[in-house]
Amino acid sequence: MITPTVGRIVWFYTDGIGTSEYRNEKAAIVTRVWNDRMVNLCVFDDTGATPKTSVPLVQPEDEKPAGEYCAWMPYQVVKASGSESGEKAAGSQTI
Repeated sequence: MITPTVGRIVWFYTDGIGTSEYRNEKAAIVTRVWNDRMVNLCVFDDTGATPKTSVPLVQPEDEKPAGEYCAWMPYQVVKASGSESGEKAAGSQTI
């Protein structure tokens, strides 16, 4: 489970075409957190920004719902698992 906070970036999805030529994810910023699975967003696409309220936030272990929802980007899921780059924890290396 990744805890959402205001200002985090997520991908926003709608029911639509999802091919290699047109991807249906849009960049979005979390503007309000209702709980770990419900947020308000400012969604950005090629025409500008659109507010969205009460958007389901799909956690990595959740199934994707029909309709509009948002989800963490792949690098955020990997980072949350602690294996983003193989870096050692601060203070664990000898200098």
